[in-house]
Amino acid sequence: MKPIKNKKIFFLAGFPRAGNTLLTSILNQNPDICCTPNSITLEILKDLFLLKKINTFQNFPDEQSLDNVMDEVYNLYYKNWNYKYIIDRGPAGTVGNLMLLRKHFKQEIKVIFLVRPILEVLASWVTWASRTPDAAIRRISKNPTDMCHMLMNKDGLITKELLCMQNLLKPENKHMIHFVDYHELVGKPQSTIKGIYKFLGIPSFKHRFINLDQVIVNGLSYNDRVLGEGLHTIKTKKLIKSKTNVNILPSEIIKQYGKIKFV
Repeated sequence: MKPIKNKKIFFLAGFPRAGNTLLTSILNQNPDICCTPNSITLEILKDLFLLKKINTFQNFPDEQSLDNVMDEVYNLYYKNWNYKYIIDRGPAGTVGNLMLLRKHFKQEIKVIFLVRPILEVLASWVTWASRTPDAAIRRISKNPTDMCHMLMNKDGLITKELLCMQNLLKPENKHMIHFVDYHELVGKPQSTIKGIYKFLGIPSFKHRFINLDQVIVNGLSYNDRVLGEGLHTIKTKKLIKSKTNVNILPSEIIKQYGKIKFV
């Protein structure tokens, strides 16, 4: 089968533990769509950009030739992916990433952004980590307070996505973002998916919300031995809203992070 040319590429960002893998499973029922697992494309773009800082490049600063390579990152990475629509999962909305995309991504930038109350995200992480002996975060600390601070520090997973969202909400960027609330995804999946299709501007598809599949793309699945077993495993029988009890969190965490609003 020849690769499909002229693919449309979109982006998926948002908080961890907010339904990313679930949404990926649902969207990938459509044979025209591939919603990717966590993607390295933005890292490739950033690494190429950083070459401009090394002595070899500065000794012969051929901007155009390097820019030519950067312009083709997405086309080359997804060259053999036989889908009309690729939804690339990564923090596309950060200041640095958006700057690179504006220059080197030759399509309209559209970002689906998953949100969930911060305390629920933290509680979900702590719950998962507490029952997962090989969770990567436990290699640093098994203390729930420490875990939460790691997720919320300046380099933490949640803070990165908050900064991504904050940047996308600027007046010059807000047309690029479409919010998907975790509770709406689980509680009203049909209207939520319809809203995503409308935002992306692609033909609708009849999805099912029972008997879901684990995420497998191009014959590959998540290797969760890296970060912790079950991190990207979804409940497949039917959509079930996660029963996340935020009261398992230490009181200081609830007080410190409970007032954060996303919009």
